[in-house]
Amino acid sequence: QFKLILENPEKLTASGLQVKAVVEYTPKCAEDLQDKLTLFVDDDVVHIPVLGLFRYCDLEIESEVNFGEMIANNKLVTKEISISNRGTTSGVFRISYDGVVLVNIKPARGVVKPKSVRKIKVDICTDVPGVIKEMMKVELESRGCSEVWIKGVVVEQVLKVLGVSCGKVLKCINFGPLYFGTSKTEKIHLYNESPESMDWVAVLEDNAIGGEMGTDLQGSTDAALQDLSLKNKDVDVSTLILCVPSQGTLLPYEKSLITICFSPEKFRRDFEVNDSSLIQDYVLFLRFETVGGRGGCLQNLSGGATATTRTHSRHVDLALMGSGFPVILTFKPGTVISFQDCYLGEQTQAVCTMKNESEFLPVTFSFRRTAHFRVSPERGKLQTKSEKEVMISFSPRQTGKFEMKQIIDIIGTGVDKNNADVLKNKAFHQLYLTLLGVCKCKRTSVVFTINPGLTPLITNATGQFVVRGTGQLSDTAPVAILKSTQTQIHTHRKNRNCEDGALIAFPNDRAASLRPSDWSKKYRTIFTKTERYNYIDPEFAYTDSEQLLRKENKKLYIAFISSLRQRRLEKEAARQFCIYNNPVSIGIEPDAGLKSPKISLSDFPKEKPEPKMLPLDDNCMLTSRKLAAIVTKSTNRGVWSWLSPVPSSTREKKDCHLTLTLKQLHQIFIGPSTIDFGDVCIYSTTTRELHIINNLSVHIWIQIEIKVAELQETSPLSQVVPPFTKTHIPIVFETTTVGMFKSSFNYKINNRHIGHVLVAARAMPIELQLSTRELFVSPVPGCLAGTEFRTTVRVCNPRNLPAGFTWRPVSGDRKSAFSIKPTRGFVEAYSDVECEVVWHPGFNTPDTGQFTLCVHKGDSITLECFAKVTIHV
Repeated sequence: QFKLILENPEKLTASGLQVKAVVEYTPKCAEDLQDKLTLFVDDDVVHIPVLGLFRYCDLEIESEVNFGEMIANNKLVTKEISISNRGTTSGVFRISYDGVVLVNIKPARGVVKPKSVRKIKVDICTDVPGVIKEMMKVELESRGCSEVWIKGVVVEQVLKVLGVSCGKVLKCINFGPLYFGTSKTEKIHLYNESPESMDWVAVLEDNAIGGEMGTDLQGSTDAALQDLSLKNKDVDVSTLILCVPSQGTLLPYEKSLITICFSPEKFRRDFEVNDSSLIQDYVLFLRFETVGGRGGCLQNLSGGATATTRTHSRHVDLALMGSGFPVILTFKPGTVISFQDCYLGEQTQAVCTMKNESEFLPVTFSFRRTAHFRVSPERGKLQTKSEKEVMISFSPRQTGKFEMKQIIDIIGTGVDKNNADVLKNKAFHQLYLTLLGVCKCKRTSVVFTINPGLTPLITNATGQFVVRGTGQLSDTAPVAILKSTQTQIHTHRKNRNCEDGALIAFPNDRAASLRPSDWSKKYRTIFTKTERYNYIDPEFAYTDSEQLLRKENKKLYIAFISSLRQRRLEKEAARQFCIYNNPVSIGIEPDAGLKSPKISLSDFPKEKPEPKMLPLDDNCMLTSRKLAAIVTKSTNRGVWSWLSPVPSSTREKKDCHLTLTLKQLHQIFIGPSTIDFGDVCIYSTTTRELHIINNLSVHIWIQIEIKVAELQETSPLSQVVPPFTKTHIPIVFETTTVGMFKSSFNYKINNRHIGHVLVAARAMPIELQLSTRELFVSPVPGCLAGTEFRTTVRVCNPRNLPAGFTWRPVSGDRKSAFSIKPTRGFVEAYSDVECEVVWHPGFNTPDTGQFTLCVHKGDSITLECFAKVTIHV
């Protein structure tokens, strides 16, 4: 099979020249050949090996596709396997699969080029938990059939609450008894027992069956029935239970430490009750939910059970129990304590006995400091059903009658506003004692003696008598002044008309009036109004520059006080404007001549109260009532039908660029999470609605990404949804392939947050069904002999696409005596058509016949007809 071609092989080759020889290989069989070419050069022999290789393809595929552990979240998981071709020619492959689990294989057949690798995508829908072990057969050219195993495990995403100390599953937390206004914390572990990350939020179930809020479970049945009014009150449960953190992300098999704080509050009653008997028990449920797993609430909106088949709502409930008790502290002899009268500098005491009447909790108290009274001990702790004596002392520092309010702070643990995870001691309750006391003054006798001749610093007007026993003298001499224009006693004639506003000093104030406080002030004598000489000490007096500096400093303070007053007036004016700036009151005073109309309660229309909206604050706990209220407000509005594919206004652009928190994402409903089209016919168009409910106070932008060909007719793929609005996007399904269809498409919220929806359908061929396959034709009762035999057969269309049909008789050697009308037509979707079959009796006519129902683009059906003839002898 090798051939050597050489031109002029007998001629010699001169030096410097070359001879070209061609070796030609012509294979005659599919095998590799080997030979050698022997070259004789003078006395040398050279052997040249010759190899003839046959061109072939060498295909190889992986033996296993392992998906590992997956979460049952209605998502399409894709793995790739490789078919490599190490040969020199292209190879053809073909994949066949008939397993139980639905697996999409693309491409199922094709060609692999030489020295290249072809990628095959294998998709598995994770909608049903279980173990996957399926086999697909791969036919490879020149290699035969190979088996490839598809393996994987689909598990439920499990969320567990574990105890911190024990590490076991925790179902309930009992906080025990607490005083109203105090707090107690418990720590738990939230465990993600699944191989994928999970976003979660905490929701308080305040309307769950079995929940109790403020009910005395130890009371009688009558008391419980009388206390049912608490159930109907609008109680914000988020103030009782605090979960820190209340949202987050858990990595695969990760534990997160969570602090739960219980803070009981005293509810207001519609009737007066004794505080000592006010015991409130609480039973609440805290649910940890996965974000985005609330598509099941949209089942009623989708218009049928086929819109959603299964909702994987992964959550775990934790029961919370606790009791609230009031502080019951009694005092002997009572809350009003009277002290004996005493004089200034003396002290009286009284003993007060404090008793803790509570059977469950101790009391930590602290007396505040009060003027003229002192308590010993100021702080202390009373155990349950115990007493303690407190000594209260009355030490007045001035004379008079005293009625003081002694505040007693009850100390307990409370939540820190800056750090909700930390508890600190605070005064959560106050009690009051009324302390009564009287301080009398001692009477002293004033004795006047004759002045021996030396005038003391302080004397009377004439300086004749000196008062003894007046106590300590002050450091400064008294100054007695009055306006000079207000008296004319002994005024000198030349000074009688002075109007300079000078001050008049009494005769005994010479020590204080020598150095005036201000240079601009003038002093005159009390009798003659003669201007007095004022001595100014240059060592102590202010200079002119210092006087100007003091005036400038006073101006700064005056301007500051004036600005404060102006700001206060502006705030008051703005407040008054807000009060009167409404459509009812326009600020007209009643005395302007207008009379106010008389309005009764019947004139006001009864408006339904708006449900409280959930704020966007991340520190606020989500509750089931709040979520239900915002869902009701959003769904009660009409469907938003305005097409807005992209944000246009300034507010829309600002809102649609926000990064939403997990709590906010939990309030957006997009679903159902599984859209099941059911049995659909190929070449038909079926539509289901994807509902979108925006329960936030901001706009959101929804973008849908569809890559499968069966859903390409879906439109619009982008929509801006206003706040508290519901809308829907029609999902259109079309297929030409018979079989089970499962695929998922992704959507984005604000171009950041990704979610997915599973689409399932069973594609069926065009089909028509007959009411019977064997038809017996009988004569019509009451007709004459020789007349026709008639009956009907029903053609049913169980599919969602109109189908055309044609009747064709099956005739053998003899002509058929049966006829059918109509011979052709259409059957609408989910409807039927009746066809009439007639047998024409005659001499030697057959009593059997056959018709073939030819369905356009479908399978044919055979109808057997029999004539039932009765012969009377």
